[in-house]
Amino acid sequence: MARTHRGVPIRSADELVKARHAAQLAAEVLAMIEPHVVPGVTTEALDQLCHDHIVNVQGARPANVGYLGYPKTVLTSVNHVVCHGIPSPQQTLKKGDIVNIDVAVEKDGWYGDTSRMFCVGTPSTLAQRLVRTTYEALCAGIREVKPGATLGDVGHAIAAVAHREKFSVVREYCGHGIGTVYHDEPQVLHYGRRGQGLRLEAGMVFTIEPMLNAGQRETKELADGWTVVTQDRSLSAQWEHMVAVTDSGYEVLTAWPGGTGVYPPI
Repeated sequence: MARTHRGVPIRSADELVKARHAAQLAAEVLAMIEPHVVPGVTTEALDQLCHDHIVNVQGARPANVGYLGYPKTVLTSVNHVVCHGIPSPQQTLKKGDIVNIDVAVEKDGWYGDTSRMFCVGTPSTLAQRLVRTTYEALCAGIREVKPGATLGDVGHAIAAVAHREKFSVVREYCGHGIGTVYHDEPQVLHYGRRGQGLRLEAGMVFTIEPMLNAGQRETKELADGWTVVTQDRSLSAQWEHMVAVTDSGYEVLTAWPGGTGVYPPI
């Protein structure tokens, strides 16, 4: 059984190998789906492609299917949808949309979880700025990760980037520990005060997944029990990486296989 600190598992080197493998499988799914995120595609079609890749190519299990009753493989959150959007054959992406695709896989009892934004065609200047700022906020949070730092340091760094650009930080949803349990301790808030919260130790593994809104931070859940939207219908963006605390800092376990592309390195 893994050693824990304040209820948070501390992973051994052998365990980190397994966590890294699951994380890389999740990252590969997002790399695979990128060329398919184009005007005219349905979110249902994207979900099916991801499902088939996880099952038939990776020999893994789509972790979201059936999780708390969720019916699909990925979550597709378009424009003013903050998170947990359900893929649908009736939802067709169009030029100017921004969409987050969130994927989780389970392989040999270990979970990998990651998400990223995709731009369909050329979105508005505001949408592009929101997408890039949310990525920059994620990077700022990741850079705070090291032994002795606190989760408050991570949240503070994320919120500072968001507020600099006059965007708001969603507070109802957060990152989480992950490993042999999909959602584990700790909860990773995307706001906070420096020096407060859990003190990090090497071997901890968790996701950082900030959601930023172009308008106010308030959200609401729709009647389907999953889809979360901005109350003011402003645009929302989210990026997610799975991170391990190392002896010297951090490792991004869900690093993109082909590099960061048009986005700056973390």
